[in-house]
Formats: sequence, C-alpha cells, structure tokens
Amino acid sequence: MHVSAVDLYESLSMAPDDRTRARIIAKAFDELESRYPNLGEMVTERALSETEMRLQLEIEKVRADLSKDIEKVRADLSKEIEQTRVQIEQVRADLSKDIEKVRADLSKDIEKVRADLSKDIEKVRADLSKEIEQTRVQIEQVRADLSRDIEKIRGELGKEIKQTHVKIEQTKVDLLKWSFAFWMTNFMAILIIIWRIFS
Repeated sequence: MHVSAVDLYESLSMAPDDRTRARIIAKAFDELESRYPNLGEMVTERALSETEMRLQLEIEKVRADLSKDIEKVRADLSKEIEQTRVQIEQVRADLSKDIEKVRADLSKDIEKVRADLSKDIEKVRADLSKEIEQTRVQIEQVRADLSRDIEKIRGELGKEIKQTHVKIEQTKVDLLKWSFAFWMTNFMAILIIIWRIFS
C-alpha cells in the first residue's frame, strides 16, 4: 500500500506520543525500502540528511501543534472546571437558601403546633376543672343526702329502740304479774291442801 507524504504527516499529527510517531516513521522507511530495494545505494548522504532534517522539522511542527492543542484542551478544561465550580457554588448557595427556608417553615409549623397544643391543653384543663367542680358538688350533695338519710335512719332506729325498751319493760311487768299470780295460785293451793290435811 502506497503511503503519501500527506498521509505520513497526518499520521504523525494524530500520533498520541513520540513512540507512536517513531513507529510510523520506521514503518514509512520499511515501505520505502520495500518499494526501492536499492535505495541505500541510490540515496546520497546529503539527501539522507535533508530527509532527516525535513522529518525532524515535521516532527517539531507536529510537536508544536500538539503542544498548542494540549494547551488549548487544558485551557478549555480549566474554563469548564471553573464554570463547574461556579455552578457548584451556585447550587450550594441555592441549597443553603432552601435549607434555611425549610428550617424557618419547620420552626413556624412547630410553633403553631405548640400554640395549638397549649390551647388544647388549657381547654382540657378548664373542662377537667369544671368536671371536677361538678363532681365535687355532686359528692357534697350525695354526702348531705347520706347524712340526712343516716340521721333519719338513726331517728327511726332510736324510736324503734325506745319502743323495744317499752315493750321489754311491759313484758317484764307482765311476766312479774304472771309470776306473782302463778305463785299466789300455787301458794293458795298448798294452803288448801294443808287445811284439808289438818281439818
């Protein structure tokens, strides 16, 4: 395959490093020797030097172009890195603002919930106080009712006790009367029996 000087130049321009460029040059020499087997005899020392100088100049030109390309890529990368850094700083600032806003909103929500809870607690406390007071009044009413019932029962029990005492006393009197009558009857019977015995 025939390789022109333009192809050789483009290959050298696109080579990533000196080693690759040296291999391209060696391959070109191999192709040249294969096409011209007697080239060593034909080429003079001066022509060889001129060729080496041209190749050296092309290599230097390629190296200079590569240096420019590297510097351009480096400059572009620096710009992109700086732009990315600016974007990151902007995102960080936006995130900080969002975080502060969320924090402020949360603080407001917490304060609102705290205020609502305080109101609910106060309402529950007031309702409980009313219920406790109502319960206390009901307990006092029940206690008063119980006291009246106890007094009533105590009065009724007192009356029943008195009536029971009266009945007991009456029973004792009746018992004494009956006992006296019984003994008198027995005594009279004994006297009659004795009178009949001695008469």
